[in-house]
Amino acid sequence: MRRLATTLTLGAALAGCDGETPINLFTIEDDISLGMELRDEINGDPATYPVVPEADAPDAYDHLYRMRDAILASGEVTHADDFDWEIYLIDDDETLNAFAGPGGYIWVYSGIMRYLEREDDLVGVLGHEIAHADRRHSTQQLSKVYGVSVLLGVIFGSDPGLIPELAAGLVSLSFSRTDEADADEHSVIYLCGTDYAANGAASFFEKLLEESTVEIPAFLSTHPASAERVADINTLTEELGCSTDPNPNVPPWADVLATLP
Repeated sequence: MRRLATTLTLGAALAGCDGETPINLFTIEDDISLGMELRDEINGDPATYPVVPEADAPDAYDHLYRMRDAILASGEVTHADDFDWEIYLIDDDETLNAFAGPGGYIWVYSGIMRYLEREDDLVGVLGHEIAHADRRHSTQQLSKVYGVSVLLGVIFGSDPGLIPELAAGLVSLSFSRTDEADADEHSVIYLCGTDYAANGAASFFEKLLEESTVEIPAFLSTHPASAERVADINTLTEELGCSTDPNPNVPPWADVLATLP
């Protein structure tokens, strides 16, 4: 097991609850190292996470990289140059999910891509997930859930058996309302200077609200889509003077979906 960086930012024992200042036990280097551990655990478990090798779907990965790069080129992502921002496609059409780990490792399920109706909506979701990593919400929540003594065991390599549990928890990590609102806000900020509709994430939530029979994705189980959440995204988009028009410079969404396995 690789050893995480040992310099920790210790201001208090745990991340705060809603309304409190969050405390993060990790440095940027720790985020990257922990993210690598979790990446290897997730990608090494094809029964649970059927990750598609890039060599098997190069065109699909090219599309995902193109969307990712547009967000990173916005100039608004704090750790755009610190993290590798690796993307992995999970071949599971029944799951509406995407999640990002510490250090900018991102997993996108084919199910959420097939559920969405345009590229701008997926870019909105990617912006939201990139924000969770960029704003370091994951390690804040892990700090809160597992506490100092347990995470120190991982950091110093004395408890490698915890890594599978951390990986499983990461997929459905329950962020605070503050973190979710922050990720929504930064998705708009990231996309505002691009050719994409800055409120793409709102379109995804609106569709979920309209289709009550759809099983709510794991990452929305605690803080689900709501009319208020959609309104907040649209209001911020308007306040910042961002475009809500679909990006005219992308291939038809059906062509993108045709590259999926």
